[in-house]
Amino acid sequence: MDSKNNISLKPFNTFGFEVRHRGLITIHDENDIKDCLKNQITPFKIIGGGSNILLTRDIDAYVLHNAIKGIQIVKEDDRHVWVTIGGGELWHDFMLWSIDKNLGGLENLSLIPGSVGAAPMQNIGAYGVEQDACFEYLDAICLEDGEWTRFDKTACAFGYRESVFKSTLKDQFFITRVTYRLDKPPHQLHLSYGAIQDILTSQNITQPTIHDVSAAVIQIRQSKLPDPKELGNAGSFFKNPVISKVLYQSLTNDFPALPHYPVSDTHVKVPAGWLIEHCHFKGKSYKHVGVHKNQALVIVHYGHGEGHEVLELAQQIQTRVRDTFGIDIIPEVNIW
Repeated sequence: MDSKNNISLKPFNTFGFEVRHRGLITIHDENDIKDCLKNQITPFKIIGGGSNILLTRDIDAYVLHNAIKGIQIVKEDDRHVWVTIGGGELWHDFMLWSIDKNLGGLENLSLIPGSVGAAPMQNIGAYGVEQDACFEYLDAICLEDGEWTRFDKTACAFGYRESVFKSTLKDQFFITRVTYRLDKPPHQLHLSYGAIQDILTSQNITQPTIHDVSAAVIQIRQSKLPDPKELGNAGSFFKNPVISKVLYQSLTNDFPALPHYPVSDTHVKVPAGWLIEHCHFKGKSYKHVGVHKNQALVIVHYGHGEGHEVLELAQQIQTRVRDTFGIDIIPEVNIW
């Protein structure tokens, strides 16, 4: 366990905001967490890759940085391999490892920033796949009593960018390791969402591999989303809202080009980026932040700003979308 005071959190959040805190504690293994509890170093806030948080004010707590590493095959059969990954591993490093081992199932989630420990908390997803498709279980330590608990898929209560760790158990557990069940060849590929198939076709790839799909996803993400190292952001700021088919049909009278994706017999999902763009926020600046010029779903930090400026802009967007479409859009980013 490494404990340091007066350490900037700027490198630990992809928006790149400066905030003060009681102290930064780097967690290398499960014993470090128990030492914090034994020494009564509380209260806590947890940071992994910092790619899905918005820091709007100083933190009156100790910040635990998840740095638990390791990728280990724990079981396999004729069709699958079970892999346990340290919560502090970068998600994309795990994707690169999986593809190198020719293990499929999550390749559509390539280049998503952040840590493995945050992936189930957020139930990350992209291009038609969510992490819970391959999720087996996770191990976590209760920050109240130090007890170890294993959570299976049911206990995690996964939803669209949701889990029990964002609701009833928020800030109560430190996710130490996550186990996924990955597929051996032949792989079932997911090519229908977004521009994946278009890219493969343009490259004359008729029998794609998981490597090809991953490369296509990376190409799409790099073309749409700014690199946080160059322009502060947390990726998609809002969730895509799910609305009733009745509301959707009503909206198409005025907005016939409104895209939608079926969710159930009664509901559809509409892209928040489309709604925001049609409210004329794409490329708009506000103080030291703004909406990205290429992707209306991404709020960016141009530098020398503060987190509350992002929150103020997000609230303006929410109000305009609600007034225009009658739809509430909800932040995907965790706001501190």
